[in-house]
Amino acid sequence: MQLIRGLYNLPHFAQGCVLTIGNFDGCHRGHQAILTQLSECAKRLALPSVVLIFEPQPNEFFAPVEHTPARLMRLRDKVRFMQTTAVDYLLCLRFDRTFATLTPDAFIRTILLQKLNVKHLIIGDDFRFGAQRAGDFSTLKQAGAQYGFAVQDNASFMQGEQRISSTLIRHALAQDNLPLAQSMLGRPYAVHGRVVHGKKLGRTIGFPTANVFLNRKVIPIQGVYAVEVATRQGRYFGVANMGNRPTVDGLSRPLLEVHLFDFSHSLYGQSIEVIFHHKLRPEVKFASLEQLKAQIWQDAEKAKQFFHKKDTKVRSDVCITPKKTL
Repeated sequence: MQLIRGLYNLPHFAQGCVLTIGNFDGCHRGHQAILTQLSECAKRLALPSVVLIFEPQPNEFFAPVEHTPARLMRLRDKVRFMQTTAVDYLLCLRFDRTFATLTPDAFIRTILLQKLNVKHLIIGDDFRFGAQRAGDFSTLKQAGAQYGFAVQDNASFMQGEQRISSTLIRHALAQDNLPLAQSMLGRPYAVHGRVVHGKKLGRTIGFPTANVFLNRKVIPIQGVYAVEVATRQGRYFGVANMGNRPTVDGLSRPLLEVHLFDFSHSLYGQSIEVIFHHKLRPEVKFASLEQLKAQIWQDAEKAKQFFHKKDTKVRSDVCITPKKTL
């Protein structure tokens, strides 16, 4: 799969392409069904498959900062997921004020026809586009009949009587319902990020942590969790705190802090995946370092008990304090 940033870097699709458009935030089971349809259709028509997404996501662009929806995935996470599929191209366009003012007709003629030469479009029947969200599925159907491209309605992917959506997954995570979120995602909720230097407070109380700045305005979960962490050295269990930390300008910044059990390597600069299995407690402030240390010790014990109950093998030599600080 090839990532393309902006229309200027777009190859010329002389024979056309098969296209789908959306946020694909979370790349959940509904998205996965769309991607499967896209690839199968592209193979049948002998055309390249293209996924069109926007950065920032339109709902982020229009929403006030305090009401920005929580991101399930950053762009790099979407790229990483798409690389596991049969999609040929992931096209990412910058969503700005100029783009937001495009009329539905201008979007169809400029983007879909002139730039992408679309021959088959797979889209949800609730898809809206163009200035004031004036364009919809019927608009595309009419344009397809006029300009000669097919428009396929993607049926909603249901779980029971509910339509799987990124919004529903955000709600499940906000309600600490990790099993429900996992069932809709098709995998446990996880966060990728690069380990950076922190204040190194944890090592002073025997609980060194790997710190990951999340580079997003709003986080979908908050609190302390039993986690599994994928590193270059292997997979480890641990506890993680997802929350907001104050910055020098008086604002706050989302931060993920992870303490790994039985770990004796350095993670600085390494990209890790933190998989959230179970919430242990909400995030709270402590009056002293001793209280914090006692609570983290309890969190670690509860996390180990959780993994044992799930019949997950945890080595018997798991220790609270690693041999070497992170």
